[in-house]
Amino acid sequence: MTDDPGGLPHDPYAALRSPDYRRFITSMGLITLGLQMQGVVVAWQVYDRTGDPLALGLVGLSEAVPFLGVALFGGHAADRLNRLRLCLASILSLAVCSALLCLFTWQSLMGPLSKSVLPIYGIIFLTGLVRAFYRPANLALGTDLLPRERYANGSTWRISVFHAGMVLGPALGGLVYAWRGQVAAHACVLTLLLAGGIGMLLIHYVPKPVRPSEGSIFASLGEGLRFVFSQQLLLGAISLDLFAVLFGGAVAVLPVFAKEILQTGPQGLGALRAAPAIGSVLMGLTMAHLPPMRRAGRTLLLCVAAFGVTMIAFAFSHSFSLSLLLLVASGAVDNVSVVLRSTLLQMVTPAHMLGRVSSVNQVFIGSSNEIGAFESGLAARLMGLVPSVVFGGCMTLLVVATTAWRVPELRKMDRIE
Repeated sequence: MTDDPGGLPHDPYAALRSPDYRRFITSMGLITLGLQMQGVVVAWQVYDRTGDPLALGLVGLSEAVPFLGVALFGGHAADRLNRLRLCLASILSLAVCSALLCLFTWQSLMGPLSKSVLPIYGIIFLTGLVRAFYRPANLALGTDLLPRERYANGSTWRISVFHAGMVLGPALGGLVYAWRGQVAAHACVLTLLLAGGIGMLLIHYVPKPVRPSEGSIFASLGEGLRFVFSQQLLLGAISLDLFAVLFGGAVAVLPVFAKEILQTGPQGLGALRAAPAIGSVLMGLTMAHLPPMRRAGRTLLLCVAAFGVTMIAFAFSHSFSLSLLLLVASGAVDNVSVVLRSTLLQMVTPAHMLGRVSSVNQVFIGSSNEIGAFESGLAARLMGLVPSVVFGGCMTLLVVATTAWRVPELRKMDRIE
């Protein structure tokens, strides 16, 4: 298999030939595994205590609010501080939050707090603060560990490992929750986070020189925002993902589908949560072995539209097997969007601005997952479960059509150079 331009051999494992990058994505995979496991455990825990789909949406909102509040500062920190040390400090803080969840769950099982969810919201709020610093530092660190010509291959493998964690995390969370209980599930999360932090310590990282600061911290943050809004291709790709995830996802209300429609328990919920990531991993492995994509913009738009269609079909399914297959398909087409957007961001952003630009991207994309979770919960309360997901899928299709019309540069984009 060869790259088109010069007939050079395409190496699908180019990024993995760097030992430090292998350590990086292994550690990131363990942390992702723990956080995804925590997501399904907290979701089932909250729904089991409240029986209210809106309560699930509030879990996402309690993480999104602090994330939005400090995400740009997290990006500034990633550009001014040692990125490896910032990652390590964030991982340790996530572990502390996990330990607090474990402690609260253990104390509340037999006491008057057995139906309380407010402390869970509080701890998730702290998790949102920490992730605002972890995400931009993590992306910038991974970029620093590779030469420019390996960015696309590195993005493919990084996202594949990330989604592998999303496959195993929910499934493992559901199984441990069902077989060993809530406390054991939270203890497993804590163990995985600590293991990821230890793996990150093994990376040999030489920080790149930091440019002298020009002006105040707010001027620095404004520079990152101005850069994103000056890049029409990048802004179009980010906006497309923002609204597609905001309206199109059904992850937040999966506990309701699992319990009320598909008649399954925590194990089934874990499988449903893992299904999109299974599709994403399969697509990621396929893309890693293919040469750089042609007609990338049109492919991006078609894949986001396909994501909306799978969500509409999922809403009407009463078959557990069919629902799993539809979620697998949604993850496969979503992976294309994530890889293309991540590669585009790395290719067009100067190294000294990568933390701030990635934090702007996270404000758009990362928060849309949590705010989208709140939107899903609220829409399910107001419109009913199935109509709310159908509405979201239709809104995704409308977003694709609007983006294709308003951002012709994205529609015409061929290869990401």
